[in-house]
Order: sequence, then structure tokens, then C-alpha cells
Amino acid sequence: MDGTISVTYKVLCENDFNRELTINELLSNEKIVKAIKSEFAKGMRNISLESENLEAKLHINTVKELHSFEVQKNDFADILVLAEEDAASKKLLKKECDRVELVDITTT
Repeated sequence: MDGTISVTYKVLCENDFNRELTINELLSNEKIVKAIKSEFAKGMRNISLESENLEAKLHINTVKELHSFEVQKNDFADILVLAEEDAASKKLLKKECDRVELVDITTT
């Protein structure tokens, strides 16, 4: 096969934060409601917070830097191993940050 594959990955760490909340969960927390009201309805009284979709999700994640490299198309089966090797060669892997997650794979 001719051509290349552009691979984008991120390094995962033990203490990365990843949480998903619904709007309903947020609005059931008094501290959150009070903070929203004081920020967006300062000085107003008798304000209620509502949402049309209480199941809408909010993701709270650790921001990760994305890294990229290119390989030949015939190396497709080894992309994950090659991403780990690329991270190791760039000295991105450490004691508590020893895994990679593929984010995007684009063929050219």
C-alpha cells in the first residue's frame, strides 16, 4: 500500500480526571445553583434555573497535549505500538504516565 497515515495520540496518566455529569445533577447541587445565580443574575430575586434537556451531559476532563507522527500505510496493524515507541522516544512516558490513547488516524 502506498501513502502514509498521520497518527495523533495523547499520553494517559494515573491521576487524570475524567467525569461526566448531567445538567440535572448540577442543578440539584445548591452550591452550583447559588454560584450560577450570583454570577449571571446578580441582585435579582425569585430566580429559578431550568433546562429543556436535563439529561444533557457535561464532561470534566484533564486537558492533555496531543502528539503526532506519520507511518507508512502498511504499518497500520502496529499503530498503537508505534505510538508508544514515539512517546518513549520523545521521553513523554514517565512512572505514572505510561499509556497512550489514539485520538485520530488520518490516511494521506
